[in-house]
Amino acid sequence: MDFDAQPVLTGQLITLRPLRAEDYDDLYAVASDRLIWEQHPAWDRFKPEVFRALFDEFIATRGTLLATDRATSQVIGSSRYHGYNEDRSEVEIGWTFLARSHWGGRYNGEMKRLMLAHAFRFVATVVFMIGPDNIRSQTAARRIGAVPAGSRPNGRGSMSLAFTLSREQFATGLGAPPA
Repeated sequence: MDFDAQPVLTGQLITLRPLRAEDYDDLYAVASDRLIWEQHPAWDRFKPEVFRALFDEFIATRGTLLATDRATSQVIGSSRYHGYNEDRSEVEIGWTFLARSHWGGRYNGEMKRLMLAHAFRFVATVVFMIGPDNIRSQTAARRIGAVPAGSRPNGRGSMSLAFTLSREQFATGLGAPPA
């Protein structure tokens, strides 16, 4: 079965759907907050020309999901499936960012649980590639049960920390948030 990188996923707090070209303005309204990117290796993604290039890549690769708040229908961020590898039975989830108004775990946790549940219908392992200085994302990965798995080059060739979560860990609740 081929991996479906463009599902519509609905939770209690958010809806994820495939990103469309007409979503640029709403998503850039979130991405233009420079504090979102302060720990990210690509710290300048708040700049219109930098974000435009990233957005165009998102559209071209067809794996990015737009996140909206179900209560308000407001765009609150996005996340992406990338690097599906059938032979290794893995896919990466990453490039996630959320409006600061939605930081704190509940929204990111639900986004990741929805994406993980979908991914594990197709693969045995999900990988999160995180910049070495991005402590917020490392903490978020650990919070959902991902474990450090060394480092490797990311999609742009820079070294990133790899965190992994297996289907079995997720199914037995290790991928669930702490009670």
